Amino acid sequence: MRSPTTFNYEQTNSGVATITLNRPERLNALTFDVYRELTDTFASLRQNEDVRVVVITGAGRAFCSGGDVKEIIGELFSRNMEGLLEFTRMSCELVHNIRALPKPVIASLNGTTAGAGACIALASDLRIATAEARIAFLFVKVGLSGADMGAAYLLPRVVGLAKATELLYTGDFISATEAERIGLYNRVVPSTTDLITETNSLAERLARGPAFALAKTKEMLNRELNMNLQTALECEAQAQAICMQHPDYREAYEAFMEKREPKFT
Repeated sequence: MRSPTTFNYEQTNSGVATITLNRPERLNALTFDVYRELTDTFASLRQNEDVRVVVITGAGRAFCSGGDVKEIIGELFSRNMEGLLEFTRMSCELVHNIRALPKPVIASLNGTTAGAGACIALASDLRIATAEARIAFLFVKVGLSGADMGAAYLLPRVVGLAKATELLYTGDFISATEAERIGLYNRVVPSTTDLITETNSLAERLARGPAFALAKTKEMLNRELNMNLQTALECEAQAQAICMQHPDYREAYEAFMEKREPKFT
């Protein structure tokens, strides 16, 4: 995979890749180039067998404040409908690539999370945040639809239709405490130091887990969003039968019998 130039990328021997948005002076606002590289990076991670878990976070006091007002929003006024769709489809492609990645993605929210940044966090599988990490889907406040980058699809499924409607209609910030209460954040910790510790602990735990089973779980969570119960039950039966043929299933059994930790492939 080509090394990104618009954000930091690190990869550990244990299989954890960390993407750090690195424009702290602009609250890690996204540019066209950052969008493109993020989209391409998540696509290329599908083929990177050395990576088992992905963490995305931000430098400084923000996770991501959304699109850069000067470098994106100002430039978009000069585009026609075709040019505007080129951009909006690219931003949606980023969300697609995060959801399609057959590996856990953890959003480690170190501060302000807004607009497109909120959508990136929402598209991730898990969200851990500091107490300072307020969040807003603020699109309506700049005259745009609250339905952006999959927010109207994913947010009701995470927090329920009523709360999602409120967040997308008002564009208001909510606190980390409120985000955790409604299920948008999985965990809230007191400080950035605690955030790093908690994120690393969870990422390392998932990296030691059965990658095939985790990938199948994410696949089924995505596929079952639009299934009825009977279809979902049949798909889960097939998914489980497939997992039962994988070496990790036997390894888990043998490790249990031998009273040791399993070593998954």
